[in-house]
Amino acid sequence: MAGQVVEVSEATFEAEVVQAGVPVVVDFWAPWCGPCRMIAPVLDELGKRYDGKVRIAKVNVDQNQGLAQKFRVTGIPLIIAFKGGKEVNRVVGANAKAIEEMITGLVR
Repeated sequence: MAGQVVEVSEATFEAEVVQAGVPVVVDFWAPWCGPCRMIAPVLDELGKRYDGKVRIAKVNVDQNQGLAQKFRVTGIPLIIAFKGGKEVNRVVGANAKAIEEMITGLVR
């Protein structure tokens, strides 16, 4: 499905994020997090708008604590942009404008 947000786990992170042919924006979230639920539709929309240019991925921090530790996730939602497999930017919190600006910067 075009523009689909992909769920990523510790097992699939390398293939879906690090080895992706396009920049990847990863949403570190949890089901109990209210701001995470608020930002989800924004990420869905951005995924559709930038389909083919940027991949949107979600990592459930409760189920993937190794990734949460690796990327020093201390607050959620945490949105991290990866380009060429490397972290290039991060936004903490449900700041739709900052997230959109981060994605716009990735596709320039």
